[in-house]
Amino acid sequence: MTTPDQTTVWTIIVGLAIGSYALRFVFIGFVGDRPLPPWLLRHLRYTAVAILPALIAPLVMWPTATEGQPDLPRMASAVVSLSVGLITKNVLAAIFAGAGTLYGLLYLVG
Repeated sequence: MTTPDQTTVWTIIVGLAIGSYALRFVFIGFVGDRPLPPWLLRHLRYTAVAILPALIAPLVMWPTATEGQPDLPRMASAVVSLSVGLITKNVLAAIFAGAGTLYGLLYLVG
């Protein structure tokens, strides 16, 4: 695998910085002093709920610790986390239950 040259790397970094700034400016600069429409506020409520599964799903399905092969501790911790979250409606309880299951099974299974 070849490493990209410095110009390519810095072009990507500057492009991402400009894009990130522009995305934030749209909400803060253009819309900051006006109320958002109710339909947009309704959809923005689900953003936080979508972020955690989007971050966790690849780590459960294709974990780098096992060279991309799903394993019992990660699958079980995902199931426990989902179950606790659905039953208790408490994000922190779901996170801690999943983490406890993961570390407990990793200790037991090896």
